Amino acid sequence: MEFAGVYHKTSEQMSYPLDEERLVINLKTGYDVKRVFIHHGDPFEAGILGGNEKWTGKREEIVYKKRLPHQLWWTTTLIPPYKRCKYYFELQTEKEVWYYFEDGFLTEEQINMDGRMLQCFTVPWMNPADVNRTPEWVNSTVWYQIFPDRFCNGTPEKKDADIVPWQTGKVTNKEKYGGDLEGIRRKLPYLQDLGITGIYLNPIMEAETNHKYDTTDYTKIDPSFGDDGTMRHLVSEAHDRGIRIMVDAVFNHCGRKFAPWLDVQEKGRESTYADWFMVQDWSGIRKMGDTRDGRFYSFAFADWMPKLNTNNEEVIRYFCQVCEGWIRKYDIDGIRFDVGNEVSHRFLKRMREHLKKIKPDIYLLGEIWHDASQWLTGDEYDSVMNYPLMSGIHDFFLDQTMGKEEFEYMVNRCYTMYMQQNNNVLFNLLDSHDTERLMNRFHDLDKFYQQFAVLFTLPGSPCIYYGTEIAMEGGFDPDCRRCMPWDEIGSEENRERIGQMKKLIRLRKEEETFRSLHFHFPGNYENPRCVEYIKLDEGGQKTEILLNCSEVPVKVKGTGEVLFARNYQNDILEKNGTLIRRI
Repeated sequence: MEFAGVYHKTSEQMSYPLDEERLVINLKTGYDVKRVFIHHGDPFEAGILGGNEKWTGKREEIVYKKRLPHQLWWTTTLIPPYKRCKYYFELQTEKEVWYYFEDGFLTEEQINMDGRMLQCFTVPWMNPADVNRTPEWVNSTVWYQIFPDRFCNGTPEKKDADIVPWQTGKVTNKEKYGGDLEGIRRKLPYLQDLGITGIYLNPIMEAETNHKYDTTDYTKIDPSFGDDGTMRHLVSEAHDRGIRIMVDAVFNHCGRKFAPWLDVQEKGRESTYADWFMVQDWSGIRKMGDTRDGRFYSFAFADWMPKLNTNNEEVIRYFCQVCEGWIRKYDIDGIRFDVGNEVSHRFLKRMREHLKKIKPDIYLLGEIWHDASQWLTGDEYDSVMNYPLMSGIHDFFLDQTMGKEEFEYMVNRCYTMYMQQNNNVLFNLLDSHDTERLMNRFHDLDKFYQQFAVLFTLPGSPCIYYGTEIAMEGGFDPDCRRCMPWDEIGSEENRERIGQMKKLIRLRKEEETFRSLHFHFPGNYENPRCVEYIKLDEGGQKTEILLNCSEVPVKVKGTGEVLFARNYQNDILEKNGTLIRRI
């Protein structure tokens, strides 16, 4: 047996309570393992440790598995009647049987050896307080991300000196176009008609730049966007329309005009706020230019965005109060933490505890572009932006040498990194204010909708970046932040694209299978670039997603009720075709 391929531990995503009743157990093995059984039971079934009775456990086969590039991922769910569980695994290859315990592998002869002390895996107690709980409403939410300055100017009568005329086409990070909260409020009917049920706002607090990631005042809406009254009006009307609001929190760093930083620059190490920042060389605190010299830490070496010391107790208390103020003043539903992997774990644990007492179902989302397991154990974020999925989808459509198996491995990897609770509320996206726009990558509408078919049918909650519903183009930051072309929104071309997006959003809402955590790849098609996966709901309903990513037509097998299709006719799925159907 390939012993090196076998892995399990009683923590994180390998073994955890799904709720007060259910215990999820996951195991990795090599491909040589053909069958897996779990022997499980209460630790005290045979008496107190040290008794004369022999513990054996109930034997059950684990039948569900996912394929990874070099390993199989086996998963089962147990219901321990007494909230405790002791277990070990039985691994069968074609020629061997091994038993896997916490301290290694044993033969059948060894486990039956009289007097042997077997070190089973043990979950000592499924404490309700330790269950990783995430807000249920997020899974059914369809998000729409808005970069406020470029979405809609709702107060064109205000003629600020630094506002330039609204335009289509390329932009830079220097211009301010006058988009504001009132503009977003006025477009709520448009978003509601599109089917949107959640809005994610890029930063709206006072800052110098158009992107607002250099916060000056965390307690004040940026005057160019409105004021407290404008924000409350926006949130209230959004809620009336069934739309939740999530705001951006920039706590890893601040702007150069944040009052504590100004005080530090004036008074140096004598400042009351000296420990709020990470200064290494006080003599260079006022020096201009990037911070590669190490005089103080900043975001991406930008001297105008000094890094906050989120280990500091005063900083933690301050930002807990800031977020509490946002909840109480505006009634927001979620907070997205910018640069969420650089903020301290101590900070996030305190923040979660504080905010969940005020609003238990608030959604705490981290911006993390890589494996975020250490932040998703139930005491920090609810979930993260699913950039690994976005990157994997992009690479598959870009690299024509990749086959359907590699697509399967990529998707399975994305959904075996975290607990089911976190997977259920992942923030799934295909583009954002930090990336090249989706349409820019391929300039192909068929590939565009193939990727959205994936986005809307995988676990988590999908997000549409503003303008992507009309396949708006834009290069990397800042060009991905173009002005929304409202004057062109009613064109025949845009109406057709909006109609396609509406259909996918409606299916996401109406079809339970679209939102379900359960999926598998059956491998019914020989074409190496024909991707097929099946979604299942708790009631046994099935939906098939079929993507022809090859250069030749594919003959579709079987029958079913077509829910969404492009380039499909007479059982033939053409090049870059998409088919979603009930089966």
